[in-house]
Amino acid sequence: MRTKLIFTLSAVSLIIVMLVTACAPAATPTPEKIQVTVPVEVTRVVTVTAPTPAPSGPYEYLARAKAGEFAGTKVTIFGVYTGEDAQRFSAALVPFEQATGIDVEFEGSADFETLIVVRAESGNPPDIAQFSQPGLVKKFAEEGKLVPLDSFMNMDQLKKDYIQSWLDLATFNGHLYGLFYRAATKSIVWYPTPQFQEAGYKIPQTWEELIALMDQMVANGHTPWCIPAEHGGSTGWVITDWVEDVLLRTAPPEIYDKWVSHEIPFNHPAIKEAMEYVAQIMFNEKYVYGGRKGILTIWVGQTAELFPTETEGPRCWMMKQAGWIPAFFPEGKKAGVDASFFYFPPIKPEYGKPVLGGGDPIGMFNDRPEVRAVMEYLATPEGCEVWVKTGGFISPNRSVPLEWYANELDRLQGEILKNADVFRFDASDMMPPEVGVGTFWKGMIDWVSGEKDTDTVLQEIENSWPKQ
Repeated sequence: MRTKLIFTLSAVSLIIVMLVTACAPAATPTPEKIQVTVPVEVTRVVTVTAPTPAPSGPYEYLARAKAGEFAGTKVTIFGVYTGEDAQRFSAALVPFEQATGIDVEFEGSADFETLIVVRAESGNPPDIAQFSQPGLVKKFAEEGKLVPLDSFMNMDQLKKDYIQSWLDLATFNGHLYGLFYRAATKSIVWYPTPQFQEAGYKIPQTWEELIALMDQMVANGHTPWCIPAEHGGSTGWVITDWVEDVLLRTAPPEIYDKWVSHEIPFNHPAIKEAMEYVAQIMFNEKYVYGGRKGILTIWVGQTAELFPTETEGPRCWMMKQAGWIPAFFPEGKKAGVDASFFYFPPIKPEYGKPVLGGGDPIGMFNDRPEVRAVMEYLATPEGCEVWVKTGGFISPNRSVPLEWYANELDRLQGEILKNADVFRFDASDMMPPEVGVGTFWKGMIDWVSGEKDTDTVLQEIENSWPKQ
């Protein structure tokens, strides 16, 4: 920047010679010199170069990147996003590229989880990896392959933007190794919006209100729940989701974490208590469409019963399922018009508003200033603004404005995450596979079918846990 500066000079001495001429026609006298001091102001214009303002903002490397310090460099990202998700993620990076001059190249693959291991072990990892869950983040962190983000990022800002759960999920051995970019929630209950309103049903805010609503529906001749869980060889996960969601509402999150890591036995009293709450609903034939048999024989994506037909109303009035279920709505039925959802209510107030779901953590393999800048950008609301406004994206960042969301359903999920006190990943996905997608799933089938009681099922799952 060039700036004009004005300097003033005053009280400059000038020598003025005055010639005094006599009036008489006599001979001209010798001139007399008189010295007079006169104050004078002189304006002088000078052009100088002002110093460039220092980069500002909560994240140092992002600010320096926006000041042009790393222009001309390149950062590579490899992840699980493919198809439309890959396009939208790439679009979200464009504002950063334009503001910094850094070229960010994204590559997505359906075989990411296999390929990232190969690339990391061969010494050719991407600068940044976008994972689908924290398991691989933990693996690479423990192997010393990932850069601890708390070594350069502003942790105070991160704690303002994310609830502690999101930071804990990517913290290993006392250091933060991942940032969660996108999130999904399972803690929602779908219902047929127009019919719900016509029947005078109110959205429950507590477990007691939920039970009262269910009893009101039964009194009106309505069946409260559809719980379709049949999914071939994967049957059982719908029921485990219920148990996990309820456990977060009836016990501290530390119990949940210790259960996942087997620091407490699988048949701990807290797990049995959670299953008793679930049984209160699933084992009451008046509460569930098709009863216990229907839970295990109706396909998981069957949603027709949630909507009225030409001759009758909904066969069931609520379905607890994640945000992807509208893809299986009958033709002509639209989410946000024919059906919406509410937050699965809390049970014990002392455990607040927990959310069960998933998320996409991002980790950093190579430590260069421009890579740090990209990581910091992805931690800010502006890092996902384009995708949020396009639709199909829910951010775990509490500072993302709700008005950015492209539609009401995205906004509602964003609000649920924004108001969450605790967030946890699906427990069965984080347990050893022989348990999480093995004996846990099978045990839930045996339990709902009535073949085995709660104590027997929990003990058998405990016995199946792999020995160290």
